[in-house]
Amino acid sequence: MSYLSHLQCSHCGQIHAADQLIRLCPDCAHPLLACYDLDKAAHEIDRDALCQRPANMWRYRELLPVRDPRYIVTLGEGGKPVLKMEQLGREMGLSQLYIKDEGQNPTGSFKALGLAAAVSRALELGVTEFVIPTAGNAGGALAAYAARAGVTAHVYMPGDAPLINITEVQMTGADLRLINGLINDAGRAAAADAQEGGWFDVSTLKEPYRVEGKKIMGYELAAAFDWELPDVIIYPTGGGTGLIGMWKAFAEMEAMGWIGAKRPRMVAAQSDGCAPVVKAFHEGKEATEPWENAATLAGGLRVPVTIGGEQMLRALYESDGTAVAVPDSR
Repeated sequence: MSYLSHLQCSHCGQIHAADQLIRLCPDCAHPLLACYDLDKAAHEIDRDALCQRPANMWRYRELLPVRDPRYIVTLGEGGKPVLKMEQLGREMGLSQLYIKDEGQNPTGSFKALGLAAAVSRALELGVTEFVIPTAGNAGGALAAYAARAGVTAHVYMPGDAPLINITEVQMTGADLRLINGLINDAGRAAAADAQEGGWFDVSTLKEPYRVEGKKIMGYELAAAFDWELPDVIIYPTGGGTGLIGMWKAFAEMEAMGWIGAKRPRMVAAQSDGCAPVVKAFHEGKEATEPWENAATLAGGLRVPVTIGGEQMLRALYESDGTAVAVPDSR
């Protein structure tokens, strides 16, 4: 069962029913976040017993949004290792340096977590046709999970997206459309066709459930360190759902008594060729602004406009974190 109780707008705070097909807040068009009955969960879930379940994302299924397990679409996502980086740590003067290897997920990235949750929940709510704009790995993830579920996926990508990402979408049988421009141009084309075709758009933070899958990285980090959180988390940041999701996970775990009040300092790392979060953070702003002439070799980080800027910046400010821009050469 899921302890999902309702959806709440991340901006205006309005509450909406969870068991409806909904994307953005109807009142202010900002992202919606899934909320759970954490008091009930705290009394009924044995934290340590969960860790005896198979090591995948769905070991935390009560804190994910799918009510009926028959709708879960899985390829074995989640449960990927936290690795101590001995040599790199010595070179950097850090005795406790770790990397969480999300590259071992199906389709090769943490995007599998988000799309597994989003596709599963959307199927439960009656969706049979999906669309996504993507600059990198998300398209392959949607294509794979749609294929697994036996439903249709439409993927819109910039024409100069990495060949490996284009090939992955093609190999999994999705309808691929290459767009002249950047991810925001692909997003506009996808939104227009979605409206015409009645497809469900799972763009970053434009529906409530991708962030739910990605928040599981926060649960897994806590479990890996015996329910203590790291001092600092450095997160490569494009659309930001992973950073937002982990920050959400920490709040949920504290509310259930699984962890204490200590939080990591959150650090958003972006390419200096596309760094809207870095710019907004160091200017003390509450929201990001579009980045002109975005260019970086890291296709998944080339996100010049992000709807989640407000939530990312809030996590950085609340955690006494920071944001850094790094040249592609590094």
